[in-house]
Amino acid sequence: MPHMRWQGAHVVVTGGSSGIGEAVAREVARRGARLTLVARGADRLDDAAQAIRTAAPSAVVGVAAVDVSDREAIGDALARAADERGDVEVLVCSAGITRPGRFLELDDDVFRSMVEVDYFGTLWPVRAVAPGMAARGHGSIVGVSSAAGLVGVYGYSAYGAAKFAVRGLLESLRTELVPLGVHVGCAFPPDVDTPMLAEEEAFKPPETKAIAGSIKPLAADRVAAAIVAGIDERRAEIYADVATRALARTVATAPGVYRRLFDRRVRQAG
Repeated sequence: MPHMRWQGAHVVVTGGSSGIGEAVAREVARRGARLTLVARGADRLDDAAQAIRTAAPSAVVGVAAVDVSDREAIGDALARAADERGDVEVLVCSAGITRPGRFLELDDDVFRSMVEVDYFGTLWPVRAVAPGMAARGHGSIVGVSSAAGLVGVYGYSAYGAAKFAVRGLLESLRTELVPLGVHVGCAFPPDVDTPMLAEEEAFKPPETKAIAGSIKPLAADRVAAAIVAGIDERRAEIYADVATRALARTVATAPGVYRRLFDRRVRQAG
């Protein structure tokens, strides 16, 4: 049986104007949740909110155009959202950026931006809502890492490091908050058919594409459904496909297998 009562619950989704975040918002709106969508672009946020209201006319949807990497701004925005729509019961941190490229060719700014948006953009919203959830003894926090947060991949030295950091944060946080009644989960999607994926394709080295092989990207709705089910079932790890689940299980026990596989594909692509 699901643990989560979605009807009337206040759900905050960062990166809520597109991709996985927007898909999560649609999914929980159908369940009667009250929503706050967070992203940087006000126009895209308004469009996403209107689309949700059209699909679910009774949905309560607020927006906050704010940079998740700005600690003060996101803290203020989530405090206002709580005043307007109630205590935050669920936080889904799906805001993120990616910029693949070879380590020796990437600018320093790329590494900094990955950490600022992908890691601190997860940390600051969590820091804003976790104390209240712990005090109330319930709530759910889910961050979105990546399959690239499970194993090192050619071309993802900046992105993968940030996503490993997200994974480490949430795994550690889980041990502290679960005894206080708060669920903490980490999602590990593979490539997902989103605007972010389309944008990064232009920067992917051939070796990165070779490692991915012919795997077809997942639909954002499928990942969103897995995240919502993970909240319902209070899962610590959330996978949307069998292949990534298998990767997580085997890379810890046989990392050399993946190193050899990746090295072979890199050589073939060179």
